Amino acid sequence: MPDFIRIHPKDNVAVALHAIEPGTVFEGVTAQTQIPQGHKMALLTLNEGEQVVKYGFSIGHTTAAVEPGQWVHTHNMATNLEGEMEYTYEPDVHPLASIPAKTFRGYRRLDGKVGVRNEIWVIPTVGCVNDVAKALVKENQDLVSGSVDGLYAFPHPFGCSQTGEDHAQTRKLLASLVRHPNAAAVLVLSLGCENLTQEQFLAELGDFDPDRVKFLVCQKSQDEMADGRAILEECAAFAKQFQREEIPASELVIGMKCGGSDGLSGITANPVVGRFSDMLVAQGGSTVLTEVPEMFGAEGFLMNRCVNADVFNKAVEMINGFKAYFIRHNEVVYDNPSPGNRQGGITTLEDKSCGCVQKGGSAPIMDVIGYGDAVTTKGLNMLYGPGNDLVSATALTAAGAHVILFTTGRGTPFGAPAPTMKLSTNTPLATQKANWIDFNAGTVADGAKTLDESARDLMDMVLEVASGKQTRAEERGFREISIFKDGVVL
Repeated sequence: MPDFIRIHPKDNVAVALHAIEPGTVFEGVTAQTQIPQGHKMALLTLNEGEQVVKYGFSIGHTTAAVEPGQWVHTHNMATNLEGEMEYTYEPDVHPLASIPAKTFRGYRRLDGKVGVRNEIWVIPTVGCVNDVAKALVKENQDLVSGSVDGLYAFPHPFGCSQTGEDHAQTRKLLASLVRHPNAAAVLVLSLGCENLTQEQFLAELGDFDPDRVKFLVCQKSQDEMADGRAILEECAAFAKQFQREEIPASELVIGMKCGGSDGLSGITANPVVGRFSDMLVAQGGSTVLTEVPEMFGAEGFLMNRCVNADVFNKAVEMINGFKAYFIRHNEVVYDNPSPGNRQGGITTLEDKSCGCVQKGGSAPIMDVIGYGDAVTTKGLNMLYGPGNDLVSATALTAAGAHVILFTTGRGTPFGAPAPTMKLSTNTPLATQKANWIDFNAGTVADGAKTLDESARDLMDMVLEVASGKQTRAEERGFREISIFKDGVVL
């Protein structure tokens, strides 16, 4: 097993691939102290104030002199980031050569869209009916039969006592979930007096198939459980007409997300996902990259890959708009990484961001979409959303992601409404939390697989999941949503 990796020839630090003891030698440099897995060791003498380079990019500056072989982390390094920036479009767009599309077994909907699950969803428009939604799901599991893959509710605390942008975002997000093709049929459950009225929701939803989308207003029902049962029976009958069939992978939309990252995230799991993304895009498919705050400091990896100036300007607006959101709330834009990230070896936001954006591979960025918007352009898309795991994974689902690839160095059990595959950055995590982890990218750090080999394995597993193989989160029934909130609650 290798001891360190120097990610880019310009780097002046190396990353420990496992816990390093003093005296370990790498490229002629001897480790002076213990260096934890995922943490950085200086390869050169760095004076105070000198730039620390990783991924071939500055990830901050030293706050004290550092000698070769010393540990580089929060005790002797800090961020360079400040507020909003001006960007200049210098196109560096390299289209991928197309390759024949693989196939998976999915569900073709009546409107031509494709799903990878054939589920019935109960979506409350307001938190007041959350328990009714959960009870309807619990008491009607007998309807899950034939080609129906499951019956699920997605409770949330909003839909009332919200104003302005928050109210609009809740309405838009929920309508986007109703339209998701993994749901063969949907029951939209309302209370009746919330400020997200049924009329508003219908206007947001637009055209819909009344055989697929049903509505129940609890205050207008004498027995919402009996009426809900009757509606769910109709939903199940509608859903059972769909059967799996062979569908080209070019119709897949895959969300890409990381959480609980460590120092190996940008070396193993994230670049594996990036290579997977390139493979899917080359087949005509689509991928979605989000977590805008975790692009701060690494915009250079992304911005100039925008396919044209219009998309570039949308990317600039997204990045600076999110920075303005931070500043508006009197938060510094670099108040990240988390304590768990730091423990795993990530020192600054630039360090975290440079690893995070590896998930975007090398494909041109074809579009930048807003929160609650759906992917409409084939290829790599950027999505407005925060770093928060549940909020951003919900936004990826609302964007139409059939499956979400979630890389992690620390581990997490949660699942979004779309099947959520967990990819470990290191083998110890995959071994310890086998009930959470679907795919081990730590084999790259172990020297057992190359990035390309691991990406090909990931492609095979994604197609298996798209064809019905359950993720670890699905096996345990772990599914939830969280809606982005900015303003007051009345």
